[in-house]
Amino acid sequence: MSVAEGKKAPDFTAPTDGGGKLKLSDLQGKTVILYFYPKDDTSGCTKEACGFRDSLPDFSKSKATVVGVSKDSVERHDKFKAKHDLPFTLVSDTDGKICEKYGTWIEKSLYGRKYMGIDRATFLIDKSGVVRKVWRKVKVPGHVEAVLEAVKSL
Repeated sequence: MSVAEGKKAPDFTAPTDGGGKLKLSDLQGKTVILYFYPKDDTSGCTKEACGFRDSLPDFSKSKATVVGVSKDSVERHDKFKAKHDLPFTLVSDTDGKICEKYGTWIEKSLYGRKYMGIDRATFLIDKSGVVRKVWRKVKVPGHVEAVLEAVKSL
C-alpha cells in the first residue's frame, strides 16, 4: 500500500517511547510531520532526528507535531531519546504494520546485496488528517528545512 497526497492518512495505534500509545487520529486538529527512519542511533537517523529537534520551536510556531517511526523497540527509542534529548514522540512499529500502510517497507540494495528495510520518508498531514506532501527516499541534508517550508505554506 502507498499513501498519496490529497488522500486521508492511514490511521494506526502503536506503542511509543516512555511506555505510551499513539493513535494518529487523536492528533486530528494538528498538523503532523510523520517521518519514517531506518534505525535509532545510526548516523543518518541521528542527524535527521536532531534536525527535527533543533527546528522544533519553528514547527511549534506553526502548531505542527513531529512523530518519528521506526521498527526499533520502545526500549531502544527510550535510549535514543535520552541520548539526544529528543522532545517528540517516537513510535515503535516492531511488527512493520505501519510501515506497510505507508509503503515505507521496501527492498533495498547495498553493495549488490538485496534486503528489506525502511525507506526514509516523511508525510505532512494537515489538521483534517489529509496527506498534503510526501517525501520519499529522503536525503537528510536540507530535508528538515524543506519540511518546515511546506508546513508554513499550509
